[in-house]
Amino acid sequence: MSVLAPLAPDTGARFARLNPVAKLTAAIVVLAGLVITGDPVTPSLLLAIELAVLPFTGVRAATLLRRTWPLVLSVAGLAVTNMIVVNGGSVLLDLGPADVTSRGLESAIAVWLRLLAITLPGIVVLATTDPMDMADALVQRWHAPPRFAYGALAALRLLPLLAADWQMIGRARRARGLDAGRSPVGRLRLFGSQVFAVLVAAIRRGVRLAAAMEARGFDTSGERSVARPQPVRAADRWLVASSLAAVALATAVSVALGSWAPAFGG
Repeated sequence: MSVLAPLAPDTGARFARLNPVAKLTAAIVVLAGLVITGDPVTPSLLLAIELAVLPFTGVRAATLLRRTWPLVLSVAGLAVTNMIVVNGGSVLLDLGPADVTSRGLESAIAVWLRLLAITLPGIVVLATTDPMDMADALVQRWHAPPRFAYGALAALRLLPLLAADWQMIGRARRARGLDAGRSPVGRLRLFGSQVFAVLVAAIRRGVRLAAAMEARGFDTSGERSVARPQPVRAADRWLVASSLAAVALATAVSVALGSWAPAFGG
């Protein structure tokens, strides 16, 4: 349950000084450009651009590796699964062994490149953005409801407490002699009861948090004051414009090479 504790953002990175909404918009632009394309050229070009820009973000290599390795494993698993599914469909179409392998490998590479190119900007955004700044920017720039934005922020801040509850309940059960031993059925039953206990504690804490937020006026639609302004500067506009230009360039090159294809449809 220690994985529930969110990683601290790298506030010393150069990207940390940018507006969180601008960084989020740039990541959404890349996502939109890659969702509609199914060829491997467009994500390859965008991934190359992202890797070239990565050193200028100021994110430390250790921070990036700590956040990226689960993504690489997950994307590799999805790519292998996609290759197996495509190969199975190709066998049903009575294609030759070489065609089956080539088609499945090409599809797996395209999926792998696209997922990496989509998720890498999101990792950089999370690694360089404080959750409080993100909530403030969403309320000030995108006019998100404060009840939703700060409620999500509070839920994120409560994740370490959820992990602490899991450890505390586990130690309390062991102190009372509740041990499943080597029985897999007993371990499963004990795990289920511990999950239920943590869920009850989380619900009680959530109810108290909701009452506290309501008492502080988060449920009202009136005008709220701004304690931490999140201005949009020239660097923020340049970031969004650069992401649009990168997506347009990658798509144009793919179209010029004749490899561009929609992700859905013929």
